[in-house]
Amino acid sequence: MLGTVIALDYRIIFDNRIPWDAYFSFDNRAIVMTGGGFERHPLSNYFFNWIKEFALLFSHGKKDETFRLVLAWCSNFAVSLSLVQVYKYLKNIITLPKKISLLILFFFSFFSTPILLSFTPETYTYTLLFLVLFNYYAALKIRKEEKIPAIALALAAVSIGGLTVTNVVKVYIPLLFEKNVFRNWRKFGNLVLRVLISVSVFVLLFLYRLDFKFLNFLNKSGEQYEKFSNPKVTPIWDMIVSWFFGGNMLFSGFVIKDYHNKKGFQYKALFMDVYTSWIPYVFVAAVLLLVLWSFAKNFKNKFVQILMISFLVDIAIHCVLKFGLHTSYIYGGHFIFVVPVLLGWLFYGYKDSPKILSFLYVTVSVLFFYLAFNNVFRMAEFFNFLEMYYR
Repeated sequence: MLGTVIALDYRIIFDNRIPWDAYFSFDNRAIVMTGGGFERHPLSNYFFNWIKEFALLFSHGKKDETFRLVLAWCSNFAVSLSLVQVYKYLKNIITLPKKISLLILFFFSFFSTPILLSFTPETYTYTLLFLVLFNYYAALKIRKEEKIPAIALALAAVSIGGLTVTNVVKVYIPLLFEKNVFRNWRKFGNLVLRVLISVSVFVLLFLYRLDFKFLNFLNKSGEQYEKFSNPKVTPIWDMIVSWFFGGNMLFSGFVIKDYHNKKGFQYKALFMDVYTSWIPYVFVAAVLLLVLWSFAKNFKNKFVQILMISFLVDIAIHCVLKFGLHTSYIYGGHFIFVVPVLLGWLFYGYKDSPKILSFLYVTVSVLFFYLAFNNVFRMAEFFNFLEMYYR
């Protein structure tokens, strides 16, 4: 519904004159038309070429409101499937009661990341789906004490790493927790073979995309790191809290800036500001405390360790190396699904403690109501922005 209204009534989902940054630094047109920079999104050009051609099929070759509508529906479908996979993880892997699973799912569905990605044709949208799907699949395999096949690893590496190259490492994290893999040399050898096969497939496709000019990739990667890692005026701690952790859950206030497409077309761009009230900081702190509590409570749980290691990859990239930290509120598709799943494991850790379960249920409910109120209010502001500049 949200994507349908935005696609039919406003230009912001796709406008041929606006290559990037119309809202929150998303590069809709650049991603749809070219797949983005090959140094960060090595295989996304193939993926988005299919989506573009699919949308053009319905719009009869025109990049009009029908074209935007199909793009929005594809994004909405991907996010909806992501929510389904999160629910399946809560129900089938963690085995939570339906009441708790639904609370966590509704809580997650009101995060800013699922809301924005539900109508945004971007790599993050489909990365969210593929990462959640793979984590659920890997958890099923590990629970059954089965190996993750080389074909599945190759498909995951190509789809997840192909959309954003740094995410490829997350495909191999679950392998570290296969049964007796470091105690039996045959199992370890089999693991190495599966990794080599999947990595070879990914690297060959990657090099083919680069026309086998690997040095060009290294040069471009260095340029991108310099471009997106320069410190801003905002204090680093506030960027981490307001944008990396908070911005992917709870909308902050918005800032409108004047932009141009370097070809003479002027347009308005929308960005998130840091939080200006103490309440959002308390919200973010409360959620992070619950996540850390879950990790501490389930420290020996291999499923929780997989999730935390995956999360730490993004923390290292954005908070330590500061890559894209100033716009890290758009990267939630890479990691924010970890939050509801770890909340699920926290509930599981106290399944035999009714009082603590009640406390957790009330706490998450209060956080949910505040989150929903804030994000609905901010989306109303977003629509005001659309009404003023993108009719």
